[in-house]
Amino acid sequence: MGPILIEAFRYNRWANLRLLDACAALSNDQLQQTAPGTYGTIAATFMHLLSAEQRYLRRFGAGDARINERDVIPGLAVLREHAERSGEQLIEIATRIKPDDAIEEKRDGGTFRLELGVVLMQALHHGNDHRTHIC
Repeated sequence: MGPILIEAFRYNRWANLRLLDACAALSNDQLQQTAPGTYGTIAATFMHLLSAEQRYLRRFGAGDARINERDVIPGLAVLREHAERSGEQLIEIATRIKPDDAIEEKRDGGTFRLELGVVLMQALHHGNDHRTHIC
């Protein structure tokens, strides 16, 4: 879709890793902190953000999700590994998605057409939104 989108996903990967590194020094009690208007605790928000990245990747044919926000949080070091992997995969996908690429997805008893460019942009926005919650 273009070099600007690729750079945006390089930023997404960098921002996820930088925030995980910054939060690595927090205690378990601090990782359980939350604030009104956010997704949840810091740890749960990281888990949700990275689980969602893997669900987006599944839609692009890049494998099944390896973590789910309903699972026990494996710790920030493990989440960082997921962030590295999903970040690289999203960059790669940004290099090849064309504006009119789409898939059919069956969900909730129906079949829906998903424009992959829209899914890619949602992945980018989703990360920005939840990193703001963590901050």
